[in-house]
Amino acid sequence: MDGLTVAEADLVVYVHPSKANKARHAVLRQLSSLLFTYDEIFDGVILAYEIDIPGEHAKILSGLIPYFGVKVKANLLIFSPRPDMLLEGKVVKLVKESIHVIVLGFSSAAIMLEDIREEFRYKIKHGAGVFASSSHKRHVIKTGSMIRFLVKSLDEEILHISGSLVPPHTGCIRWLSRHVEDGSHPDRSLKELKKDVERQPQGEVITHSAQGEKFLNQTRTHKSRKRARE
Repeated sequence: MDGLTVAEADLVVYVHPSKANKARHAVLRQLSSLLFTYDEIFDGVILAYEIDIPGEHAKILSGLIPYFGVKVKANLLIFSPRPDMLLEGKVVKLVKESIHVIVLGFSSAAIMLEDIREEFRYKIKHGAGVFASSSHKRHVIKTGSMIRFLVKSLDEEILHISGSLVPPHTGCIRWLSRHVEDGSHPDRSLKELKKDVERQPQGEVITHSAQGEKFLNQTRTHKSRKRARE
């Protein structure tokens, strides 16, 4: 899936002196406060982190409350969807006018009727609505299906994605894995979708946690032989 990157970062986490005897716990708590929120500097959502504290020394800051800074090396997994990227998610709601999807368990996406290609027709099967392809009878999207869709736009404040099923290489992943990987849609192969996460440079950020501690970031940044029936 597109949109996932790993950033290597050198961090300095400023910890309250009352936490001096539990500095590692304080650092982890500070980093956890950044998870699953959009960060403007990293230009994405931090999903996970792995840290290493290389030394036992910390820099004490002057002031009424002498915070001390702990140097940390971290690997950050970042979700940063962009227009024209391909994402995957689970269908949680499907009605005649739209398909609603959850990506990575936390980000919502909606695909409106005008963004669903014409081959998909809304039908009622076994008492539930589905979008079934008129070209490939086994290509069906229903509640619970894992689908691949194209990103149209992203609302960063609420982490909501507007998606599209217009491109021919989008739809139910189970069906696509059997019929598209053979190259019937040469514009984008599944091998490209499974590429390793890229490492990219990031910027610098100062944020505040609920406890009022300052946080400074500075980064260094199987294959089917049958072709789909037309």
